Amino acid sequence: MTLPSPDLDDRRFQSLVDEAKRLVQQRCPEWTDHNVSDPGVTLIEAFATMVDQLVYRLNRVPEKNYLAFLDLIGVRLYPPTAARTEVTFRLSAPQPEPVRVRAGTEVATVRTETDEAVVFTTSQDLSIVPCGYAHLATRSAAGDAADRSEELALGRDVPCFGATPTPGDALYVGLTGAVPTGVVVLRLDCRIEGVGVDPRRPPLRWEAWDGTEWRACDVEKDDTGGFNRSGELILHLPRTHTVSAVVRRTAGWLRCRLLEAEPGQPRYVASPTVRRISAFTIGATVEAAHAETVREELLGAAEGVPGQAFPLARPPVVPGEFVVEVADTDEASGTGSGSGREPGSGSGWSDWTRVDDFAHSGPDDRHITLDPNSGRVEFGPAVREQDGGLRYYGAVPRKGSPVRVRAYRTGGGRRGNVAKGALRVLRSSLPFVARVENRQAALGGVDGETVDSARVRGPMTLRTLHRAVVPHDYELLAREVAPDAARVYCVPAGRDAGNGEVRLLVVPAGRSDAQGRIGFDELTPPDDTLAQITRHLEERRPIGARLMVEPPFYQGVTVVASVQARRGAVPERLREEALAALYGYFNPLTGGPDGQGWPFGRPIQSGEAFAVLQRVAEVDLVEDVRLFPADPVTGQRGEATTRIALDRHALALSYEHQLRIREA
Repeated sequence: MTLPSPDLDDRRFQSLVDEAKRLVQQRCPEWTDHNVSDPGVTLIEAFATMVDQLVYRLNRVPEKNYLAFLDLIGVRLYPPTAARTEVTFRLSAPQPEPVRVRAGTEVATVRTETDEAVVFTTSQDLSIVPCGYAHLATRSAAGDAADRSEELALGRDVPCFGATPTPGDALYVGLTGAVPTGVVVLRLDCRIEGVGVDPRRPPLRWEAWDGTEWRACDVEKDDTGGFNRSGELILHLPRTHTVSAVVRRTAGWLRCRLLEAEPGQPRYVASPTVRRISAFTIGATVEAAHAETVREELLGAAEGVPGQAFPLARPPVVPGEFVVEVADTDEASGTGSGSGREPGSGSGWSDWTRVDDFAHSGPDDRHITLDPNSGRVEFGPAVREQDGGLRYYGAVPRKGSPVRVRAYRTGGGRRGNVAKGALRVLRSSLPFVARVENRQAALGGVDGETVDSARVRGPMTLRTLHRAVVPHDYELLAREVAPDAARVYCVPAGRDAGNGEVRLLVVPAGRSDAQGRIGFDELTPPDDTLAQITRHLEERRPIGARLMVEPPFYQGVTVVASVQARRGAVPERLREEALAALYGYFNPLTGGPDGQGWPFGRPIQSGEAFAVLQRVAEVDLVEDVRLFPADPVTGQRGEATTRIALDRHALALSYEHQLRIREA
């Protein structure tokens, strides 16, 4: 409970008017008309309105003092965070040499009459590496591998799988090189031999080898219908794709693995065949953040006094490189203290380092502070000591020296959470690049903190005193630097809570589809977010504490259920609603009994699945529910059970629920 704020003057408009009328009766008894139509009463009400405004401002003095106290204990408004997504650069045509896209390339949404363009900037260099077809091989589910490159070169029909297609059979396509984050097109000449399969839903999975394991590829388009006709296959390869000797040949290997068909999904009766294969690179993908880069902004000239501040032209500032430079001028004179160099030291620019505060800065330290919200750059102050002398906290630039910022990034906020396909404008021309797009919605954009939120956070800051002692302290301090994280949870890492090990689990805000299904890759926090949290907490943890910042363990769960529909229910609509209920409940972000995310370590019970399905409007009876533990990476499932136990650092994650509907 917060302490009540006292009113220094509790009078309001009507009480002021009434008091004035009472004084009129005492001082001027001949004035008897006190109706609102009287001009004198009109003047009284006008003056009462003005006094009421003064009283309101007077009563805000305690609030102003409260904010001043928050400033004294070091409470600062959290800056906005930038949304992130992946953008794919498409080539106008396959190129024989790699195409480079430099870090800092800007892409944007379309500018309209009412909305300004939302600009994203790539975070690292991108190389669109060319490739071609090199080898072909097959492997049966039993493990027998066969090189098919020569057969394909002779124009023969090569079967993709065994004579009797079995789950685990695989077709291997070797590329001339690795294409990390590349968009690869496979042109296949196939005959209609894959009897029995539904071309719209073939039980296949394309994967790429990264040197240690097979990672799933995102299939953008499959014109072949599961090798049933000639066409193009467009694959998005993972960033870890590498060259290895997989099937006794060295190449950048891809494979198409035959999966176990789901209930109601047709399977292959005969193996499809391929007669000709060609491959080329048509694009690549790189991460981008909602930010624009401002370079070499001149802030002004130094006055040679401590505590001078400069405003940036385009706040707020999102995390990234921020370096202030001060010019060395021969004609400038030093302040006599804290200049950090002698006059006449030459021309050029010297770097000044950004720090959180000046508490540990000496008179010769070239330090500055930055308020990311307001964009205020401030040099170190001078404090008068008891003996009358001045102590400088940070060096002071010489008078007349130009001050500039080498580069900073501006942006951030919820405005950057743009939809899928919204980024399609290149802000600068790139050779051989035809277009750009984001194939996933951008997430992670959070507006800067409000003053009201900072007022609530003040007591929490006093509680932690910027130090992490108990688990809740770690969570609060982590959110200071990662407000875009959906969940932060701290648990002792070892069985013994006294061994000094602390594990901080970070769950990012993942993207889910219309049915509520969320991918495993969406729940891996960015490396820079984990590194930023680690650096922040390493300075605030107790001596001897071992800190680990990482994502939690996700236990996949597959619910296989049989339900009876109500009379007149539409089976397809019922299926969508029931699956959406399951994906929404067994969800690390929005699931669980309270809808705030699945609780850490809470076991998964089949009874909860019964309850979730029974609440679906068109379900009359839930006949059977079985739980299968699943690996969300490999897709392997365990034995059916009624209860799945979770470790204390684990969360439940839905994986390919299956539903059988029996009509009434």
